[in-house]
Amino acid sequence: MSVPAAREVELSVVIPAFNEAGRIGATCGRVISRLSEAGTAFEVIVVDDGSADATAEAARAALGGLGRHSVIRLERNRGKGAAVRAGVLASKGRFVLFTDADLSTPIETAFEFLRCLRGGWDVVIGSRALKESDIRVHQPLVRELMGKTFNLLVRGLVLRGFRDTQCGFKAFSRRAALEIFSRLRTEGFAFDVEVLRRALELGFRVREVPVTWADSRPSRVRLAAGSWQMLRELLALRRLFRREKKGLS
Repeated sequence: MSVPAAREVELSVVIPAFNEAGRIGATCGRVISRLSEAGTAFEVIVVDDGSADATAEAARAALGGLGRHSVIRLERNRGKGAAVRAGVLASKGRFVLFTDADLSTPIETAFEFLRCLRGGWDVVIGSRALKESDIRVHQPLVRELMGKTFNLLVRGLVLRGFRDTQCGFKAFSRRAALEIFSRLRTEGFAFDVEVLRRALELGFRVREVPVTWADSRPSRVRLAAGSWQMLRELLALRRLFRREKKGLS
């Protein structure tokens, strides 16, 4: 696999977006403002996951004329995993971070993640479940309980050792990002689980870091449909990893 050059870009920020026309412009502005103030050489890559609204146009308006930043549009809605994968594989940075379009975890958290990566960690993931985490605005109770149940299923079916696999704020060394995401097969919301499992199998060092987090509404995930989809994806992952362990394709 060819590796894009990373001469000038220290950090690539990948933002997957689905029907986010109303806030993607402000999100891009916030990311650009804070990283520019810090003097970080960076690029922003917005990946429009087949939105039905003007997400791509709003992102281009926010990023237009600002050099290396870009917008990728997927022709149909494929899922968050597919969107993040497209952005990561198009990135040029020495380090690669993806963050949700609602910035539930403040972009300033990237500075702490960069310190960890420069210190030798290959993958750094945000966690809302560590005691040091600062949850400013909780999800509705039903969603919070569903999230905890999902984490239990993750540990029972696919992956142990992590308190929170689903926080949408994760960063990678360039080598780790390309090796992990080039192998990624999960296109939906359970892609984070496969990312972490791949990271461990490839021998990368993963650090779970507490974050400040605030729920941002409305959620783009429909509760019932999203929950069933994530369960199906977990079961598919379990089958996939079992096949790979047996040496099957």
